[in-house]
Amino acid sequence: MVRSTPNILVVEDDRETRTLIAKYLRTNACNVTTAADGREMARAMTDHRVDLLILDVMLPGEDGLSLCRKVRAESQVPIIMLTARGEDVDRIVGLEMGADDYMPKPFNPRELLARINAVLRRQQAAQNASAIEGAAALSFQGWHIDLRLRELRNPEGARVAMTSAEFDLLRTFCERPGRVLSRDSLLDLTQGRNAGSFERSIDVLVSRIRRKIEPDPQEASLIKTVRSGGYVFTPRVEAVAPVATV
Repeated sequence: MVRSTPNILVVEDDRETRTLIAKYLRTNACNVTTAADGREMARAMTDHRVDLLILDVMLPGEDGLSLCRKVRAESQVPIIMLTARGEDVDRIVGLEMGADDYMPKPFNPRELLARINAVLRRQQAAQNASAIEGAAALSFQGWHIDLRLRELRNPEGARVAMTSAEFDLLRTFCERPGRVLSRDSLLDLTQGRNAGSFERSIDVLVSRIRRKIEPDPQEASLIKTVRSGGYVFTPRVEAVAPVATV
C-alpha cells in the first residue's frame, strides 16, 4: 500500500457487488465510502478525501464514462473502471476518458486490490518525481544534497567532500530513485559521450560514493547493484529547502 489506509470511493449501483467490494477492501486496510450513482458520488467526493475512485460504467442516470470524463477534467484522482462489458472498444473508451485502469466483471477481489495498489504506487511515484524535478535541494535518510551549491551533508550536518563527477552521479541517482539505471544510461546522464568515458568509470565512481554514504560499503544498501542491469538508488528521496549557510 502507498498509504496504510487509502480512502477508496466505490461507485456501483448493484448493492451486492458494492457491499462485497467494500467489505473486502476494508479487511485489507482501506477506508471505503460507497455510492450508487453519480449524485451520491458527487456528494461523497465533496465530503471526503478520495485517494482512488472505483467507478462502474453501467450506472442509473449519468453513466460511468461520462462521470469519469467530468472527474478527470477537475481532478487527478486515480480511477479504475468496472464494467460487465468485456469488449476492447469499451476498455479503450474508458482509458481515453481518463481512467487509469479497467476491469471487466466478474473479477477476483484480490486482483482488484492488486490493481488499486499498483495505481496508487504509480501515482505516488509521479508525485515524487514532480516534487524532485526542479528542486534546489534533496534529502535521503538524513543526508542532504544541495543542488545549487553542489554540496553533500551527512545526517549530522557536516559537509562531505565530493569530486564533480561523484556529485553528478549521486545527483542522477537522487533524481531517479527506485529506477534501475544501466551503466550506459548513467554515462549519458552524467558524462555524455566524451572521449575517454567508459562504463567501468561508473563502477569506480559508485565505489567511491558508497564509501562516503553507505553504512557498510561492502554490503551496499543505498546504491544496490542489479545483476546484468546496472544500479538502483533505494532510499526515499524528498525535495527540501536548502540548508542555510553562514
